[in-house]
Amino acid sequence: MARILLAEDDGSLRGFLTRALQRAGHEVVDCENGDDAIDALEDGPYDLLLTDIVMPGADGIEVARVAAARQPGLRIMFITGFAAVALTAAQSTPQAKVLAKPVHLRDLVGEVEKMIAA
Repeated sequence: MARILLAEDDGSLRGFLTRALQRAGHEVVDCENGDDAIDALEDGPYDLLLTDIVMPGADGIEVARVAAARQPGLRIMFITGFAAVALTAAQSTPQAKVLAKPVHLRDLVGEVEKMIAA
């Protein structure tokens, strides 16, 4: 289905997200921080960037900025547990979807599939 670049610093959550997306038929390249995600952009193209916002190194907003510059039209989805950060992300990247943690895996997969289909 889709090729997804996932950036999430919480190892357990990253594993859950990766497995859920793979079970839904997607190819997932997962990274433990923003710097690794920026490096992984070289292995693109991707259909979707799914990134936490608050991470060590480059934050998710920076990852999205770099990704959008390298691959215009890339769909971007942020996940965060911080409401104020979610507002900043929504303002800086208005075409992106922002999901608040905790997020149910079924809901996340559904939102990913909606974005890819759009």
